[in-house]
Amino acid sequence: MDSTETATFDLPLPARNFASMRKMLLIVLAASILIPLACLCIYGYYDLQRRFADTDELTERLTRVVDEHALKVIDLNQQLEMRIGDMLGDSDDSAIRNREEALHRTLDDMDSTLAQIAAISVFGESGGLLANSRYYPAPPVSIAERDDFQSARAVAPVTYFSLPLRGKVARSDVFTTTMGRIGRKGQFLGVVSIALKRGYFVDFYRELAAGDRAVVIGLYRRDGGVLARYPASKDNAQAATNTPFTNAFRNNELYGRMRMSSSIDHVERLLAFRRVGDYPLYVATGYAVSAIYTRWRDNLALVAAIALVPCIAVWLLIGFSIRRLNAEQAAWERWQAEVATRLSIEASSRQLRRMGALGNLVANVAHDFNNLLMVVASNMALARRKHFNDVESEVLAVERATAGAEALARRLMSVARKQPLKQESIDPAAWLRSVLELLKTSVRPSVSMTLELSPELWRVMADPVELELALVNVAVNASEAMPYGGRVVIRCRNARVRGAETDIPDGEYVLISVTDNGEGMSEQTLRRAFEPLFTTKERGAGTGLGLAQVLAACEQAGGTARITSVAGAGTTVRLYLPRHHGPAREMPKTCEPPEAVMPPLAHAAQATLAAPSVADGEQPLRGMSVLLVEDNADVAAGVMAVLEVFGCAVHHEASADAAFALLGEGYGFDLVLTDVQMPGRMNGIDLAEQILRRLPSQRLVLMTGYADELERAKHLGVPILAKPFDMDDLVDLIAPGVPH
Repeated sequence: MDSTETATFDLPLPARNFASMRKMLLIVLAASILIPLACLCIYGYYDLQRRFADTDELTERLTRVVDEHALKVIDLNQQLEMRIGDMLGDSDDSAIRNREEALHRTLDDMDSTLAQIAAISVFGESGGLLANSRYYPAPPVSIAERDDFQSARAVAPVTYFSLPLRGKVARSDVFTTTMGRIGRKGQFLGVVSIALKRGYFVDFYRELAAGDRAVVIGLYRRDGGVLARYPASKDNAQAATNTPFTNAFRNNELYGRMRMSSSIDHVERLLAFRRVGDYPLYVATGYAVSAIYTRWRDNLALVAAIALVPCIAVWLLIGFSIRRLNAEQAAWERWQAEVATRLSIEASSRQLRRMGALGNLVANVAHDFNNLLMVVASNMALARRKHFNDVESEVLAVERATAGAEALARRLMSVARKQPLKQESIDPAAWLRSVLELLKTSVRPSVSMTLELSPELWRVMADPVELELALVNVAVNASEAMPYGGRVVIRCRNARVRGAETDIPDGEYVLISVTDNGEGMSEQTLRRAFEPLFTTKERGAGTGLGLAQVLAACEQAGGTARITSVAGAGTTVRLYLPRHHGPAREMPKTCEPPEAVMPPLAHAAQATLAAPSVADGEQPLRGMSVLLVEDNADVAAGVMAVLEVFGCAVHHEASADAAFALLGEGYGFDLVLTDVQMPGRMNGIDLAEQILRRLPSQRLVLMTGYADELERAKHLGVPILAKPFDMDDLVDLIAPGVPH
């Protein structure tokens, strides 16, 4: 498990399920809408049913009251008619006219005590008025052609109820009850007619309605004729005779209920009706259905408004909760991102500290290793100087091993980012063509390699040796991914990168991509590909420094490297090198033997064997005094021996502090050759700064095994030798042009 994964488990994030909480709030919101709505619907349904039931009960109750009232009036009316008939007996028209005055007073007495009676009249055999309760003498009025007279004569002595009419005598709105008089011999003697005021009934019905305009109360004949109705119809329209209402009358139903639209005003009503005793009369009470619905809706709206107040409060609370939840989720996500970023930073910091410690360890090991190689190289130079003395083959083997060790040390220093660099302005096209043959020798014979170059490539500033080593590492990895052969394509082109589209900083780059069609990498391997010391090879078969050196070389040039891979399909390694806009620039003051850093061991050994040597007895630096500052005694002894062979007088100091004190005492030297990394208060660069400040004309040369403070040294303008270096390079640096 890598450090990032470990960091993730160092601080587990508590679980928060905002989706389920939001879902729960939405469910509560839906419930707060649906439940009150369902309750309101249930309440509305039962309230409507209750209102219809109450209306049925109301109409039934009013119908009973109206029935009792009508029955009382009609019974009294019939008693009066029978009493008047008994009083008249078998009197004919002439007899009644002879008694008109007395009869008028008697009828008037009967009329005056009863509010419902408009007039009491006695009509003769031919329909002429004989006596009246209102007028004396009776006016000459005849009802011979009127329906009530003709019907009364036909059905005498049964009471007949007329339709509403304007009284010929009283001139009032009435309907009449007419009973025929029959003599002892069965002859028709005339009729007794009582005119009843319709207004009397309407006023009574109005009081019963109590101002409720939805109530309709009426008194009807059996054939459906309207005798009295509240409220009165505008045009005194009569009920139709073919409705369920009138059919119930004709069927002599005693009582009943129904729902129908009135044929008078076309309003749908709930009706209750009753027959008035044994008379051909019916009373009915109706209630407008529209009024029931209107009042039901008004009440339901009021209840809904009252219920809406707490519902709105609940909805606002839920809305506020959802808003707070969204804000909390956003804060939670920001906190998670911050925690994740912090964990990532901590993991990266731990990784950087680990890599820094590893780099320091590698650098220190490589530094000591370079010192040992320096001892070997200097003594090999002495052996060459002395013509080997029959150990030439053994010395050459040691030199070849030394060259390989130098290459390994350079890789270690490169990964640790402490390798002294020799950056130059490079033409990528020419440089790639020059190293193509070397790259081809680095891969298997069964692997083909092609180079594709875009026109007008930009120049880059990089260390060509480091860049060459990086390409060799990539080519070797590609070759090992294709054990049965394959193809490697190296492409180089100009690229403009936008940071919004990739994780690479904006800028102009020269992109070198190496693509193979090998086995590819798994996702886990791809994540750790650039990690130092990570390798997928068998133990002892790889160092894990190849791709780490590739990334280091690119980053030291100011760029970066990226890998894309598909398992089973191949891998592409991309090297991004920043475009160099300045002129070509050489760095002659940083000297290191290219042979010492060439990865192929045979090539390195061959370069070592080809190095020139100082001829026996020649001392090109005779008479030169050198102050050697080196903390490693073996390195110092080797360098001193070689310098003395060249004819130098060498004085050695083990620390920069001691060398500075010696120079401060007034001693002078033609050359100060000092190491960079040394124990004590001062290192080699500090010593160089002090010397240049106090003795500007003093010649200085620095030597180092790694570039911990290389940039600082470059600013001094002092030549730098990278350990292990060839002694001939030292001679060329000290005394250029001197034969050796």
